[in-house]
Amino acid sequence: MTRLLLGAVLLGNLGVCVTAQVMLAPATQVRFDSVDYKNVVRWTPPTNSSSLQYYVQWKIYGEPQWLDVDGCQGIQKHHCDLSVVTSDPREWYYARVHAVSLPSRKSAWALSPRFSPRWDTKISCPVLRVNVTERGIVVRVKPPRLAVRKMHSSLRYKIYLIHTNGEEEVLEMDCCSDKLTLNELKHKTKCCLQAQIIIPLQAKSSARSSVKCFTTL
Repeated sequence: MTRLLLGAVLLGNLGVCVTAQVMLAPATQVRFDSVDYKNVVRWTPPTNSSSLQYYVQWKIYGEPQWLDVDGCQGIQKHHCDLSVVTSDPREWYYARVHAVSLPSRKSAWALSPRFSPRWDTKISCPVLRVNVTERGIVVRVKPPRLAVRKMHSSLRYKIYLIHTNGEEEVLEMDCCSDKLTLNELKHKTKCCLQAQIIIPLQAKSSARSSVKCFTTL
């Protein structure tokens, strides 16, 4: 009887130890969400979890050392902006996240896919401004963030001139041009314009901007 009681006590203690070592479920779907070179890592929290803290690290592909991301240690949000530490477009990066439930439970690290700012960022629609003057239609186009222009010396714009019958004329504009003037349209003509960013060396483009319609003087 004494042996049975001793065995029960030992098993009970073992159960406590095992319970104490159970790790949290890790975060899932760790990935870079990059738009216009604003590189944000996002993740999905473990199911049935609340009040967790997250720790985010990053490294350059090929380097052995993981580095903490300032401002993303012990956070409760499910995203972290890594734009500053992943700003070199020539490099490839990884990020990883693990969860902590105070006082001592931790999850395994969850790793992102490999990420390239240059190749993986999405380009937003450009900003299109149209000014109707007596000399013609003055068109100005700018990227949504200056970082897009800085990263691509070959950046160009496509300008879509849309007539009322649905026909389109496609014009091209260099990114460094201040403006494009359309002065061959007839008086009292109704037209619309859209713009699109083109990056020829990467075969990459944005969606078209919103439509701007006008009537010539």
